[in-house]
Amino acid sequence: MKRFLPIMLAVSVVAQMLLGCSGNSGASEELTAVEVGRYIQQAASLDDMKQGDWEKLQKLFHIEAEKVEDFVLYTASSNVKADELAVIKAKDANEVDTLIENIQKRIDAQSVKFQGYRPEEYYLIERHVLKTKGRFILFAVSEEADRMEEVFDEALK
Repeated sequence: MKRFLPIMLAVSVVAQMLLGCSGNSGASEELTAVEVGRYIQQAASLDDMKQGDWEKLQKLFHIEAEKVEDFVLYTASSNVKADELAVIKAKDANEVDTLIENIQKRIDAQSVKFQGYRPEEYYLIERHVLKTKGRFILFAVSEEADRMEEVFDEALK
């Protein structure tokens, strides 16, 4: 029995390591947009932003509710600021391109609005992050957009 204990212990450790490495497959599909938003909120300051609801999401991006499984939205607390953060989880991967097109229209409209009016905000819009990972979409306009993108990528590994 004493001879088998170290072998069993070694096999157990190796099995745990293998399970730990493979346990992430599909884990990102189980995440919600709200959870990804919480990770971003822990890493980047959203203090000067206010949380948006379905109505605000539809107003800004013209997105139909039936295309979205889950989302989190933060917008600037003032209309003279361009800061925005949206994490959207599409119900269907086939809808992602349509959602991206709608977000791009928002980017274009904001660019026109701020270009001659507030150059520092226009600069943030030009540096925006718009990316997808599976059914998830990240849209960020912020001085911390790069950090938000890093956290998004880490959360959805």
